[in-house]
Formats: sequence, C-alpha cells, structure tokens
Amino acid sequence: MESERPVTENNRKPFLELRGIEKHFGHVRALQGVDFDIAEAEVIALVGDNGAGKSTLIKVISGAYQPDGGEIRIDGQSVEFHNPRDSLEAGIATVYQDLALVDQRDVASNIFLGRELTRGLVLDRKGMVEETGRALNELRSDIPSVHTEVGLLSGGQRQAVAIARAINQREGMRLIVMDEPVAALGIEETRKVLRLIKRLKSQGFAVIVISHNLEHIFAVADRIVVLRRGRLVGIRQQKDVTATEIVHLIVGAEFS
Repeated sequence: MESERPVTENNRKPFLELRGIEKHFGHVRALQGVDFDIAEAEVIALVGDNGAGKSTLIKVISGAYQPDGGEIRIDGQSVEFHNPRDSLEAGIATVYQDLALVDQRDVASNIFLGRELTRGLVLDRKGMVEETGRALNELRSDIPSVHTEVGLLSGGQRQAVAIARAINQREGMRLIVMDEPVAALGIEETRKVLRLIKRLKSQGFAVIVISHNLEHIFAVADRIVVLRRGRLVGIRQQKDVTATEIVHLIVGAEFS
C-alpha cells in the first residue's frame, strides 16, 4: 500500500509535519517516504510490529537521528534537528521507556535534573520544590510529596515525574513523545498513566504514544498511525476503525 497523506483531527493546522522522511542504515531502509502530521491537543498512537520503524521515527522527531531524505516542518516552516537540543528548542520532549530517572534523588531533584535553579551561586531548593509542586498539581498526580525518593514511587508515579520533567524542560513545550509508557505496569497504574495522557491533551499538548496494546491505544488516541517495514501503511481515526482492522494493517493482511 502506498503512503497515505495524513490529515490532522478535524482538519486543524498541524504543529509538526514530516514529509517523505527517509532513514537508512547501510542497506537497511528503516523509514521509506514517511509522512506524519500532528496538531496541538491531539493524541496519536504510533503502532507496528517489531522493526516497523516506530523507534526510528521518534528518534528523527526527537533529533537523535537526522533523516537521509524528506523534510521536517514546525508551524509550516522547514526546520532541521541536528541533535535533541534542537528538537527540544522547537517544543518537543521525548519520554523514553527507561524514563532516565535517578532513584536515589527526590522528585524535585529529578524534575530539575541538569537544570537546577540557583540564586547566585546557591542552589534554589525552595524554588525547585514550589515549581515541582505546581507541575505535579497541573497533572493531578497522586505523588505524596516532592521530597519522596523516586525509587520509592510506583510505576505510574514515576511516569508522572518523567512527564512533568519533560513538560518543564523549557517554556513553550508543545509535543510530548512517549515510548511504551505503560509497559510492565499493573492495571491501576496503567489507568493512571492513560489519565495523564488525556490530561495532557486537555491542556493543549500534542502527544505521540508508542504502544503494542490496542486496548490502551483505543482508550486515548484520536488517530492511529500504522507503520510496516519502514513504510506508512495506514492512518485511521480511532472512532472510525476497529482493533481487527488495525491488526490487519500491522501484519499486512487484507481486510474486508
């Protein structure tokens, strides 16, 4: 199937556009002419089998990989991401599956890891604690205290910390990319993370979620983007598609 031209939900103007993205690793064509759009206040689920190109695509979006062809646009303007800092400056934050949290440090220290607040030469611990509290309140997280060591938190609470850190890395964050955010979580912890994703959307953030769990995808996504062997093979509005059709797109079977 040829690549489909994406249309954002309700035909809203997209924040991020990828056009004809190519990425090669030697003779392996990891991405082949992929088109991808996402608007603010939209949740897109990115699905596909192992080796479909999902991780490669989010690494292009995050600036970890530079495409070998195609174009990236932000608000209609062509841009180049030479590194993750460029992507971050464009308002894109990525939360990888390992979360990159320091278990031996508390919540506030993790939120400001690598960008600690200071007053002159002195660490502004009070300011960090106050801003962390505000960030977690906006997400309506159930973290008991910003002074709690992250290693003592549940999986869902750790996801909340990672998301809060992503949002607060800079002013004007607009897109949060989440790689398998509920992997290895229990039922109740998974519900909490799915509620966080919906809350991000309600606050105007665009969200890209990679997941293998179709039940979770249908719970939060506005659109579902399917990759297979590096190609875009389908984009479906969640409300207009069934899980069976998505599975057929993933594996390459005919659907009727």
